[in-house]
Order: sequence, then structure tokens, then C-alpha cells
Amino acid sequence: MNYFDTALTPEISTQQNAIPPFSEFIDNLKAKMKLVFHTRADVNQLSLKRGLPPFALREIMSVNPLSVGIPTQYGGRGGLMYENIALLAAASYESLALSLTFGINSALFLQPVGKYGQKEAKASVFKRFLEEKTMGGLMITEPDYGSDALNMQTSFVEADGHAYLKGKKHWAGLTGWAEFWLLTARQQTESGNLQRDIDFFICDVNAPGQQIEVEEFYENLGLYMIPYGRNRIDVKIPVQYKLQPHSTGVKMMLDLLHRSRMQFPGMAMGFIQRMLDEAIAHCQQRFVGGKSLFGYDQVQQRLSKLQASYTVCSAMCANSSEKARIDVDLVPHGLEANAVKSVVTDLMQEAAQSLVQLVGAKAYQISHIGGRGTADSRPFQIFEGSNDILYAQITEGLIKLMKRAKENNLFQFLKEFDLTSQAAEYVKELTDFNLDFQMQQRKLVEMGRVVGRIISLNQLLDLANKGFRKDLINGGITMLHQDISKLMATFSFSNKTDVIEGYEENSSWLNFVTV
Repeated sequence: MNYFDTALTPEISTQQNAIPPFSEFIDNLKAKMKLVFHTRADVNQLSLKRGLPPFALREIMSVNPLSVGIPTQYGGRGGLMYENIALLAAASYESLALSLTFGINSALFLQPVGKYGQKEAKASVFKRFLEEKTMGGLMITEPDYGSDALNMQTSFVEADGHAYLKGKKHWAGLTGWAEFWLLTARQQTESGNLQRDIDFFICDVNAPGQQIEVEEFYENLGLYMIPYGRNRIDVKIPVQYKLQPHSTGVKMMLDLLHRSRMQFPGMAMGFIQRMLDEAIAHCQQRFVGGKSLFGYDQVQQRLSKLQASYTVCSAMCANSSEKARIDVDLVPHGLEANAVKSVVTDLMQEAAQSLVQLVGAKAYQISHIGGRGTADSRPFQIFEGSNDILYAQITEGLIKLMKRAKENNLFQFLKEFDLTSQAAEYVKELTDFNLDFQMQQRKLVEMGRVVGRIISLNQLLDLANKGFRKDLINGGITMLHQDISKLMATFSFSNKTDVIEGYEENSSWLNFVTV
């Protein structure tokens, strides 16, 4: 069986390899997390320390959680997307940092290696993951180029059966911790120029000539368990450890990133549910003015939005489980992937902020799940594409599709577009106008926020059609409709203000005080 056959027939591979049922697998992981975070140690204290104690990592990795990203013919669970997402959700209920660690390993290393790696490389890498509990990550971002990945300056030349890579990378999760890395680089021509296309190489830091020097560890504001830093790349890697794109390296990178973004709801799912559970428990137990917080209308509004976020995220998880399978080419699905990632990470941050607001001063401690959650969830709106950039790209993609369809009216297009066809009628009164294709960048971002939530509404309606409980669906519809209404008001408002340079002149308020 090949990778894709096993991914589509889990019942056969489970019997042949005696892989435990997924429910048993998840229960074992939850038991280990309870042991590590609640019995042997306090998750609130562990979360304040850099890295993860060896005993904690050893216990968690003993159940082989990363086997979900490994094909069955190599001893893994088959790379089933719903299992990957459920794994992320289970972990993020306890620790968002642990969930992100799993996500980095699975979405940014194991899945692309399984899909694009050469046979020799896959056999040795997957064996190490299963037997030695190693970890892997991805290095794309460079200090001087950030989101401008296509202009990365890390280069390579090939000679004597090896690729020689040189450059610098930073903000790679698991810096100095992972044993394997996917390194991105552009091939250097004989003239010294760099080719436009991008290649990926599997680097084993324990192999001769493949050590990566960590020049600096960053003191990141949140996600203390995950080390980040700046790395100097000067390695030689056998050409057998180069990923093989199906067309171009750039398209391979897009397939990888789009699939990763489609898995963000997994990390958001457990996290938002934890924020919701903590908020409900606190409000039921806390009494103010002779009655519990749970009885106040404004509290109910916040709790209902938290619950609606939980429901919307559930819809995203179900959607990604079906659409983001490893065998699917996600290169053409950037609009949906960008919408999923940006909207769900906004919901994560809003959920943490609501819990802090409901709990009050006590939650404004990094040792509290609310305070820690606020810091830990904030970078999700930045990494793997800043949400501002992704929202602008959503609108740019929408405009291209509307031009191709020769349709200027936003509603008329949305009702025929597969990602919004069900949701369009719910927002007809807000979207029935001709869209100006020549809009400011800030308007691109504002419209992207709108379209992202309409796509989310469509996914919610898909979940409703499958039988998800109706009262929760109604709450999700109400929240999204309200958000879209507010965002459309912002979009309709004319705002062309620019920053005033040299603003200090004649602008001190003290000069205008009359006493």
C-alpha cells in the first residue's frame, strides 16, 4: 500500500499493524498529560519555565503521539487528518504550547516528508521518530525577509552527491531542540544569482556536517515551553534527503503551508473549549451583589460568544478533516486556508481576553490560564502569515475570482461561490452591492475579515446539515452575523487618514490649558 491508500483505508491498516483504536490512543495521551501536568507537576508552574522538563516530555512521548503523522507502512497511524486535528485539540485543552509542538512536528515536518520525501529518507526518519521519540521542525523565515519568503537568501549548491546550504533562519519553533529540520533554500547559479524556486532539505543535526549553530535563543513573550532563536546554517546534506516536488518547489511550499493553516482549528479547539469551561465555572461560583456572575446579562453575552466560538471552531475542524487530507493538492485552496487560519486565531485571542475580563485581576497573572492563554494565543495571529496579510490576500483572491466570473456584485458572486453559497442568503442585505476592485490596502484587509467570516458561516451551516446540535449552531450563526455586520460598517466608513510626520510641532496639550 502507498501513503494515500493507507490514509484512505484506516480500518485495514489498523488490523494489519495492530495499531490501537484512536479513542484508546487519545485516552492514553490524556492520561499522560494528567500525570505530567496535574499529578507529578503543576501545569501553571511548568508553563512559566523555558522548555519542558525531561520527565514530562518522556512521559508524553511514550504514547507516540507523533505517530499520527507517519504512514502506516512505516509503523505510523497513517497521517489521517481527523486524527491529527483531534490530537492537537486534546493537547491544547491542557497546554497550547504542547499542542503547537505537536503541530510543528506533524504539519510542518512529518506530513511534507511523508508526501514529498524520497523513500530512503522516509524510512530512516520515521524509524527514528517512532523508536527514539525524536522531533522535527521547519525553517523558512529569515531575519531580513520575514514574510517575504520568496526572496529568502539561504542558498545551496550541489556537488559530490550533497547539497551545501548556507544562510540564516530565525523564529523556528523547537530551535535547538529538534533533531530534524526541513531547511528551505534557493539554488545558486554559476553566476552567483539565486534561482526563484525553493527547495526543501531534511537536515539531521546529529549527522556529520549537519550541525546547526544556534546564535541566540529568544526570550519569547509566551509559549515558554517552545524554544525560538536565530540559527546559522552551514551544512551539507545528501541529495537523497531533498524533497521531491510534484511540480515546483514554490507550489510544494504552498501545499505545505495551506495544509498547516487548515490544521490551526485543531490547536484552537481545545484551547477555546478550555477558556469556555474555565469561564463558566468561574461565573457560576463567583457571587457579586448577592448573585452569581452567571446571572448577569453582560456576562451571559461574553459566555455565549465564547460558546459560539467553540461551535464555529468545531465546524472548522470537521471541514479541515475532510478537505485537508494529505493526498489533496491544497495549492489552489489558499483563500480558504487563509480564512480558516486568520478567523480561528482571532477567535482564540478573543476567547482568552474574555476569560481575563470575566475573572478579573486574578487572571492578569501569567500563572493563570487566562493570562497565560492571552500571551500564548497572541502569536498565532502572526506566525505562518500575519492575519493582516492573510486578510488582504483573501480579498485579492476574491477579486481575481470575481473578475474571472465577470461579476461585480458581491452577493451575486458569493451565492454561486462554493465556499459561501449556503451563507450568502444570511448576509444578503450586507453584501448586495458592487465591489470596487481598486480599493486601498486597508480596505482589502477589512473586506478580508468579512469574507473570512462568511466562509466560516458556510462551514457552520455544513456542520448543521450533518446533525450538530441546533442550539449551538444558532449561537454560532448569531455571533458571525453580528461580527459581519460590525465589520461591514467599518468597511463602508470612509477612512483615508495617514500618519502625520513631525506631529510634535504645536501639539503639546499643556500649551492649551487655561488656568
